[in-house]
Amino acid sequence: MSYTDKFLDFLAASPSSYHAAHEVARQLQESGFQIQDEREDWSAAPGGHVMVRGGAVTAWYVPEGADKNSGFRIVGSHTDSPGLALKPTPDFSAAGWQQVAVEIYGGALLHTWFDRELTVAGQVVTTDGRQHLVNTGPVLRLPSLAIHLYRKDEFKPDRQKHMQPVLTVGDEEASILQVVGEQAGIAEQDIASFNLITADAARGAVFGAGEKFIAAGRMDNLSSVHASLEAMQRAAQDYDGSDILVMMAFDHEEVGSSSRYGAAGPILQDVLTRTARALGANEEERFQMFARSSCVSADAAHSVHPNYADKHDPTHQPIIGQGPVTKINGNQRYASDAQTIALWETACAKAGVPVQRFVGNNDVPCGSTIGPITATRLGIDTVDVGVPMLSMHSAREMVGEQDQIWLSRALEAYLKG
Repeated sequence: MSYTDKFLDFLAASPSSYHAAHEVARQLQESGFQIQDEREDWSAAPGGHVMVRGGAVTAWYVPEGADKNSGFRIVGSHTDSPGLALKPTPDFSAAGWQQVAVEIYGGALLHTWFDRELTVAGQVVTTDGRQHLVNTGPVLRLPSLAIHLYRKDEFKPDRQKHMQPVLTVGDEEASILQVVGEQAGIAEQDIASFNLITADAARGAVFGAGEKFIAAGRMDNLSSVHASLEAMQRAAQDYDGSDILVMMAFDHEEVGSSSRYGAAGPILQDVLTRTARALGANEEERFQMFARSSCVSADAAHSVHPNYADKHDPTHQPIIGQGPVTKINGNQRYASDAQTIALWETACAKAGVPVQRFVGNNDVPCGSTIGPITATRLGIDTVDVGVPMLSMHSAREMVGEQDQIWLSRALEAYLKG
């Protein structure tokens, strides 16, 4: 199976952060990684280990020679994407229609969510405390208002009034939780709580003449999650170094990372600390291990847009199809510095992967990533990178097929050192 086919399958299996985390764990288990239960003694035995916490997942590979004199080689990413999250009481009716009350999650490009068939996906917790993954398939739609009724130059939907999808019409008993329960094989009355979000129900597609592009939802940032998963699987097969290899895919990056599952929370520090302790390191030796460590924060980057080229810095205009992007910002919105840029771009050169650089236009605000948060929390050298993308935060984004392959190869080269 080609890399692109595997990537499209991964996207289809990951309509929510919870699905993405479990899909990473499933694939790693098939590769021989062992599940780590947080409630049990920690394992740093030689081989691969993986742990899921909510919508976050982390994996670490311990080579035979690892000990308290090793460091950590970390690839960070995030599993969540902007969307429409279901409110706690989701069902309501208006003008004969049955609708679903949603809250806008993250910086969604709102107009792109209209006129698409939407699935509802995520986690349901039942009254017995069990957790269930749910993916309904196409059940919702956010219809546009006809132009005959909206004669304005610019479409600016009201975030509260105009962003509520329709479920059905003329059936006052209809309930989205009933649909969710039927898909999961549980009764609606047994649903105690849930974390559910919408996603574009259409499968990702390859298109283009010459350069091949991929169009799909949630590629910010499943493009990096999948690339790091592939890199980790390949690196673990023939790794001969002494550092511990780590893949960390956080949740909640799109809303600030401040959660038990986010980069501002304790999950990565927990994994590194417990692994160091299991290798015999005391507190001082753990700090020394961190000082020998590095992190590649992988998140989607901005490709220059041909219709809006003036939004980019005139001398830094990365473009789809010409390789992964090193993301740099003097105001520390990205964690890259001279040392970590050299580390990353040397790994790219080893892998035969071309490199581009992004610096923002001084008149255009710059986004941020998990990179500065990770560097600040742990004091670990960090660089920010990612594949160039158009339509970022759209319900359906666009990347280059070859850029995805290159990112995975470069991450593998970084992990192998």
